[in-house]
Amino acid sequence: MATTDDDRRPKYQRIADSLREAIQVGRYGPGDRLPGENDLMTTHGVARMTARQALSVLRDEGIAEARKGAGVFVRAFRPLRRRGIDRLARDRWGNGRSIWSAEIENRALEVDRISVSEEAAPDRISAVLDLAVEEMTCVRRRRFVLDGKPVLLATSHLPLSLVAGSAIAQEDTGPGGTYARLAELGYEPVHFREEIRSRMPSKDEAERLAMSAGTPVILVCRTAFTDEGRPVEVNEMTLDAASYVLEYDFDAGPGSARVKD
Repeated sequence: MATTDDDRRPKYQRIADSLREAIQVGRYGPGDRLPGENDLMTTHGVARMTARQALSVLRDEGIAEARKGAGVFVRAFRPLRRRGIDRLARDRWGNGRSIWSAEIENRALEVDRISVSEEAAPDRISAVLDLAVEEMTCVRRRRFVLDGKPVLLATSHLPLSLVAGSAIAQEDTGPGGTYARLAELGYEPVHFREEIRSRMPSKDEAERLAMSAGTPVILVCRTAFTDEGRPVEVNEMTLDAASYVLEYDFDAGPGSARVKD
């Protein structure tokens, strides 16, 4: 790593940058052990706290992970590239494929926790779905695990009046998932809106996603609309930020994105 005498960044940040660069050029590969605190203290002439902070930077970024009693290692998990537009294409779920098929390639994905219930809609959901007072929703909660690592918590809210008695109210929605079933019910989603935010996770979220300390979550709230503009689903997703790259591929058009074939 090139440094200059007038580099006023904290020493721990410069050490972290050096380690990150070494990882990027392949000096340390997935699963390799990084220099420990004692090594960094000797090499860079810094205090233990400075060395510890440098390693913490890489852990917080999701580049490295600590293994109790063994040290800090380059994280072997490959971030999931979430293709925000292509994954929602009609020719994907409409042909019985999961919207995840756009991005998981041959990796092992499973939903290891799922629950379906009938609940009164929170005000924020009721407002988006334009529900009548006291109208109930079907709520689907799932945890997605990729290559053995929890990466996503998802909670879908749908008007119960639309989906009661259908496969959407069951744990297994069948080929194509919720959107394929909505289409069969006459409420095919043709337009989607996603709002994206980021914050630090709650204690519960960090535990359920098995996240390293200091790693933020990405919040994606997606609303699905029919051709008539009726909102039929609100999906609130919590993503481990270290496990994702968000990718959006669209043309420069008059205010709307077009999915490429």
